[in-house]
Formats: sequence, C-alpha cells, structure tokens
Amino acid sequence: MQRLTRPVVSYRGTTGRAKSALFRAASTSALKTLKIGLIPGDGIGKEVIPAGRQVLEALPTEDGLKFEFIDLIAGFECFKRTGVALPEETVKALVEECDGALFGAVSSPTTKVAGYSSPIVALRKKLGLYANVRPVKSVGDERPVDMVIVRENTEDLYVKEENMRTLKDGSKVAEAIKRISEKASYNIGKIAFELALQRGAARAATFTPTLHSDGPLVTITHKSNVLSVTDGLFRETIRKVYEDNEKYAGIKLQEQIVDSMVYRMFREPEIFDVVVAPNLYGDILSDGAAALVGSLGVVPSANVGNSFVIGEPCHGSAPDIEGKNIANPIATIRSTALMLEFMGYAEPARRIYTAVDTHMAEKKFSTPDLGGNATTTDVINDIIKRF
Repeated sequence: MQRLTRPVVSYRGTTGRAKSALFRAASTSALKTLKIGLIPGDGIGKEVIPAGRQVLEALPTEDGLKFEFIDLIAGFECFKRTGVALPEETVKALVEECDGALFGAVSSPTTKVAGYSSPIVALRKKLGLYANVRPVKSVGDERPVDMVIVRENTEDLYVKEENMRTLKDGSKVAEAIKRISEKASYNIGKIAFELALQRGAARAATFTPTLHSDGPLVTITHKSNVLSVTDGLFRETIRKVYEDNEKYAGIKLQEQIVDSMVYRMFREPEIFDVVVAPNLYGDILSDGAAALVGSLGVVPSANVGNSFVIGEPCHGSAPDIEGKNIANPIATIRSTALMLEFMGYAEPARRIYTAVDTHMAEKKFSTPDLGGNATTTDVINDIIKRF
C-alpha cells in the first residue's frame, strides 16, 4: 500500500497536489505500472466495472501509466455460492498486491440473512477507508451544482450492532447502536477541510466565474438538537479541527441540521461546497444529491484511507436491467478518475473528467436513466474516443 494524495475533487483535474505529510505526490517521470483490483460484485457491477478497466487501458502513454488488473470476488452472489460475502483472499490481494481498486455494486437483501453482511462495509473497516468522498457536479445547462459530500465511513449506525428483545407482554423491541468517536470524526473533519482548501485554490487559479467565488465553505451536517451526545460529539470535533488549524482560517464554516440540510440542498444546491456528515446522513444526502444532476448513474465516489482508495459508483446493483447493456457506466468511469486523483495522478484523471464532461454536454449518447436509448457500450466508446 502507498501513501495517498488528496485531490481537489472537481471533475476537471487539479492545479497542484497537496504537500502535507499526510499525502504522497505521484511521480510521473517514468512509465509506471499500477495494479488495480477489480471487484464487480453483483448485478450491473459486472457490466460497469469493465468500463473502468477499458478507460484505464485506453489512456495514452503520455500519461506515464500502464495497468495490470486483478479480478476479485465479493458480494451477495459470492455469499450464496461460497457462504462468504467477502473472502479473505480478496482482502489479502488488495492489501498485498494492489495499488488501488474499483468496486461495482452489491445486491444486499433487505431482510436479515444469517451469516451475511455487506462486503463493502466490511472492506471499509478492514482497510481503514474512513472517508467516502462523493462529488456532485452539474454539466452544461443543468441546474448549477458543485459540491462534495464527505461521509464518515466506518461507524454511526453502520457498526451493525443490533439486538431484538421481547417484552413481558410478548411484543418485540429492536435496538441499534449509534457509535460516534472523536478519532473518526477528527479524521473526517480533516479531509473535509483539506478538500475545501484545495478546491478553493483550484478555483482561484482558473480565473473563471464559479459557484463559490466567495471562497471555500464547509457545512457540518448533524442532528445534535436531538442527539446531543453522539451528533454533539461529531459537531464539536469537526469544529475543533477547524479551530485548531490556522491554515483553515480562510474557510467559512457553517452548520445545518440534517432535515434542514435536505430541504436547502434541493432548494438551493448551488450554495454548498464541501458537506461533511456522519455515516447515515452522508449516505442519504449523497444519494439524494444525485437527483440534482439527473441520475445515480453519473455520480462517483471514493472510499479513502491514508494508504488505499477504492473507487465505487454510487448506484446499486439494479437487477432489473442486468444483462441488457443499458447500465450507465459514467459513475464508474468518474470513480476511476477519482481513484487516480487520490493516488496522485491528476493528469490522467483530468483527461477522464474532461472526456466525460464533453460527452455529457453533447448528449449524443445517453442511457435510459438519462432519457436516452444508448447502450453501455455506446457511452464507453464515445468517452474513450475523446481522450
């Protein structure tokens, strides 16, 4: 595993790389081989993850990279075949052999299945991928949106510590643990402020009008008016990160109660820059934000730790369209670029973002989720030809 750099997360590349001790800048002085783990998972994951591979293989040699791939398994289908949703062999290969990875989708059941647990949730914990970074940006004549939702990735209600008990009258009560730690909250706050700084610097360097001309802004989302202990700790820790680091003084900080955040995000999404939230709220907000730009099929994410990153499209396994060659690959292609950015390879990431943006602005090939009739293959080929 390697140390990672933090990107600007703009869909349009970066103007520079972070130099803090937390991050590693990539060398582009010689052709470098990167080994990427491919975990399609379930459903349309098996159709969109190959798009990420095709895009990487199509990058021009001038970007200084070549790629090797390791096919790995995980998911509900894997569980039904083997009794294990996340084989140890998959985790071991990621840790020992891979520089980064792409994860497709999981068909997790909505009712309890004995022995099954979400493999992507487990991967986040096992690999220390404490941040889920989801940029949401409009293209062309869409409603103006340019935000990044930074979601804590390892705790909150997603620790999956639940129990059921029966009362004396025979009725059942179900309970779940909501865990918020100072350490995890500090980590997620740090990455949120770093992204805000870098996004602000990139905008300043372009000398073009942007949605956030007043400077970088971080919005803490919580429900501490009700959950004063757990969400209170999250809120206080994020503020402590801000107050203890002078370099963040140029960032504006605001707070939004999560229900108010949902309301404002849909009424005036253009006001938000970087939004930081606990796991559950971040999950809901980032999926909802996808509606602002047309489809979950165009929204990428990256699961990020200090030494590894997994690109992951935000959509689900979509079993209703599996095998029809109509799944939108854009979320996966953007997630591939986001993975490269966090690994320190800004230029090939910028190339991918630009190709996707021009493809979407032209609207010649759109999959059914965006109102068109193009195939997955059509979209992949149209994006690659723009490199």
